[in-house]
Amino acid sequence: MNPLGRFSRTEADTPPPGEIPGLRGAAMRTPVRTTGAATGPGLWPAVVGRMLTRQLWIELYGLPGYSLTLKARPVQGFAATPRDFRPADPAPGKGIVDGRFILAGASLEAAAPEDPWNRPSPSRAFATELHAFGWLPSLMLQGERGAREAVRLTLAWGAAFARWSPFAWGSDVLARRTLNLACAARRMGQVSTEVERLKLADVLGRQGRQLLRPPGGLAGSAERLTAAAVAGCVLAGSPGVSLRRAALRRLPGALERTVGADGGHASRSPEAGLELLLDLLTLDDALSQLSEASPEAVRSAIQRLTVALRLLTLPDGRLVTMQGGGPSTPARIAAARAHDEAPAADLHSRIVAGIARIRSPLLTIAADVSGPARGAWSGAACAQPMALEIVCGKDRLVTGCGWTPRAGDRQGLRLPPGHSTLTLGEGSTGEPLGGWKAELMGHRLIGPPLHVDVQQRDGEGAVWLEVEHDGWVHDYGLLHQRRLYLDQRLDELRAEERLHPAPGHKEVVRAIAAPYAVRFQLEPGVQASLARDRRSILLRGHSGRGWWFRTDGPDVAIEPSVHIDEGLTRRSLQIVVRGSARTDSETKIRWKLSPAGAGTDPS
Repeated sequence: MNPLGRFSRTEADTPPPGEIPGLRGAAMRTPVRTTGAATGPGLWPAVVGRMLTRQLWIELYGLPGYSLTLKARPVQGFAATPRDFRPADPAPGKGIVDGRFILAGASLEAAAPEDPWNRPSPSRAFATELHAFGWLPSLMLQGERGAREAVRLTLAWGAAFARWSPFAWGSDVLARRTLNLACAARRMGQVSTEVERLKLADVLGRQGRQLLRPPGGLAGSAERLTAAAVAGCVLAGSPGVSLRRAALRRLPGALERTVGADGGHASRSPEAGLELLLDLLTLDDALSQLSEASPEAVRSAIQRLTVALRLLTLPDGRLVTMQGGGPSTPARIAAARAHDEAPAADLHSRIVAGIARIRSPLLTIAADVSGPARGAWSGAACAQPMALEIVCGKDRLVTGCGWTPRAGDRQGLRLPPGHSTLTLGEGSTGEPLGGWKAELMGHRLIGPPLHVDVQQRDGEGAVWLEVEHDGWVHDYGLLHQRRLYLDQRLDELRAEERLHPAPGHKEVVRAIAAPYAVRFQLEPGVQASLARDRRSILLRGHSGRGWWFRTDGPDVAIEPSVHIDEGLTRRSLQIVVRGSARTDSETKIRWKLSPAGAGTDPS
């Protein structure tokens, strides 16, 4: 059984190499060469090790009798109904009841008594969402009819994929499916026959026990163990107790590695931290239904993740979109913070997960002030040093292209042009692993380590933030410094991009003029109008309020761009300031953002 089957790709899904897809005839060129060594000797031991162990587990788990090792004593019922705090949209469930699956922007017709497991999926993203049972919460909102259809589809999946397969039983897909199934199992059991209920418990138990086995890797271990523990809470009797205790015994170590002291996720993705928080809240609820206290490590992780979520949520109610994390939704974030009884605090001077935030009454600026995650944690990391997001009032004006792992075929958006930062020459400070290595290791971000220095000072009515990184030193001998000065009384942001020779590299690197581009990616729907002076741009967000962007850069343009929303490509705009920087001298580009007064025009 092939869980993916054949999945089609449109022309837009396969862009020419080095182009940002989504706009024919106006695609923006992206760099195709990384600064420094793209791969180091440290990668090869990991590659060789993964090749050997991956094949070993495929051979072992693929043996005809392997499924017998996942059996346990029969479970007679379900002990808990854990609450999935994520808000569910009922629309996909309504379609599934009528035999129409709409997932990840694609659709598939499979009316009962047929099922979607024996036919090709229209895309890999569709297949991932399908096998992760991402549709199940929505289907359970359709009352008894939806619950009965959920039972039918789950048992059909169990029959088709009883044997382990690399995709359907892959660790990430398996963890999401297990948690989704655990939250719905008891209600599904209420509309099932005795035989069906036993089969449902067996399907859930097998998957929970598989989550405790390799391979899984460091990244994602907390999510897998949390899902296994939730399944152990749901299964009644000794099988559930055994699974729950085994998962909870290993979970504290995984949380210590995953959640930093500041509440940031080890991947540096704000969205990853949000999703782990929601999973842990589900586990805490499941344990409380069994009258068991959550381990201290779980309670501590929930507290730290909640504090981080406060800072990483911007005034528009959505998350900072950096390092492979999407914006999520206000409803989802509100659900994760519903338990938070702490008063709203002024967190503008805090740095969480390498992301700093400064603010005035109308302006909120989030800046990436750390290097991307490395190694196993870098599967969603982005080579976009000192990226910016700017929210004016509740309008997010300046942002990134919105890349997340759900847009796996848009890897070029993980490079500097995919966010609001500076690109020098045709290089990048890192690049996603590609080819057969990516098939083996995932699309890890590779490249030399990035060193970032950050200084922040609060003054009377003003905030200074200065960030500098060495990502361009190897090829150009230049350091990039971004200076931000936020006048909190005027709600005005003044900034300076400074490229200057790194100490000791002025004589090593040949003096050349390197082209630079400072990009400001705009949120879809933001209007941008270039003034007659060719140096000022009027920006208007969804509220209609105007803001002037001004710069002394030599060449300013408004160009088409793209934005990824839940894996789908949308049209957007970007402001691009271009020029040349000599590698043997200093170059400065100044810009500012200020409220537009009535009738003002800089021309």
